Amino acid sequence: MIDVENTIRSRRKERGISQEELAKRCGVSRQTVNAIENDKYDPTLALAFRLAQELGTTVDGLFTPEERQT
Repeated sequence: MIDVENTIRSRRKERGISQEELAKRCGVSRQTVNAIENDKYDPTLALAFRLAQELGTTVDGLFTPEERQT
């Protein structure tokens, strides 16, 4: 099984953007951004591209697959 780790929180903080601001820019709620950052919600592909655009990176730069030991 593959888990996906994301760097949204660190990239957002590097740019000095709050969860609320990122959420507004992406057209979602702050709770959605929080859930994505805490690996509780997987964004749609469209939202992943929007997050990457707002954070100045690529989708590959935000999300890294990690194999999980079973």
